[in-house]
Amino acid sequence: MRAVVCQGEPVGGAPSREAVVAYWQEQLAQVPEITSVDYRENFRAEEADAVAADYEILIGAWIADDLFDRAFLKRHPRLRYIATLGHGFGRIDHEAAKEAGVTFTNTVYGDMTIAQYGMGLLLNICHHVDRERAYYRESLERGEFLFQKKHVATRQIELYEKTMGIVGPGSIGLCMARMAAGFGMKVVAYSRHKKEGEAYRFIEQVSLEELLERSDVISIHCPLTEETRGMINAEAISKMKDGVILINTARGAILDEAAMAAALRSGKIYAAGLDVVEGEPLCAKTEIFDCDNAEITAHIAWAPAEARYRTVRIAVDNLKNWLAGRPTSVI
Repeated sequence: MRAVVCQGEPVGGAPSREAVVAYWQEQLAQVPEITSVDYRENFRAEEADAVAADYEILIGAWIADDLFDRAFLKRHPRLRYIATLGHGFGRIDHEAAKEAGVTFTNTVYGDMTIAQYGMGLLLNICHHVDRERAYYRESLERGEFLFQKKHVATRQIELYEKTMGIVGPGSIGLCMARMAAGFGMKVVAYSRHKKEGEAYRFIEQVSLEELLERSDVISIHCPLTEETRGMINAEAISKMKDGVILINTARGAILDEAAMAAALRSGKIYAAGLDVVEGEPLCAKTEIFDCDNAEITAHIAWAPAEARYRTVRIAVDNLKNWLAGRPTSVI
């Protein structure tokens, strides 16, 4: 079987694309059913037909809404397997995929990685270590520190015994919940379908309304769907505690950014840590960037080198399982 892998330059700069491609080659060498592999740069939707031509297996696709529809699958009758290298994915024509015999999978590589970044955003809001470091150094350079009554530049916040609300306690949300519990926080969570099993025993599962009302920190981990688009809007924010902290490492469009910006300016939301914004990738600032109490980064929670190599291993394991007739991570 012929395969194509779309692998761009890692956003963190390390490992290099060459190093990651070499790792793909090493891992795929363990799959005897693959007779040849071609490597391309980042997948682009407008080039999807050119990328998919002549291959049975496409790895590294960005599954945008309605891209892989019935017409696309008819144009590429040889395709049998399409994998995205991320957690998220858009709408797929499931009936057409079934008729064409094409399996779609995602790659759940970064539950701990993304949760760690979300906790990093939260800890930065609570302690602003870089600002405190700069304040201390600058005060010493001016010879003023010993004479200052105030030895901190920012409000310091303790998480112990506060309540963390997890919206979407899937694999990433569960990791975030465990970290919060490790800080001594009470954890509540909301999911459309109640989570079962021993792993969730420490979490109190509640309605979304109760979560909004009780949480000191709210962390968003649900997928972006028609039901969740704009879910955190002015009405939802009005139900939150005054001075709540909001973290989002999921998708920007889950938040109504105009309502968020208004709440940040008024102090209803004390601060937000956002690794995602609506409409990304952006070419210019949007309104939310003018809020000084919004810590915003460029969708980089997935960037560590360890996660890049793990992505390859998991994607290859998913491929092996599909070839063996027991597909995993099917979407």
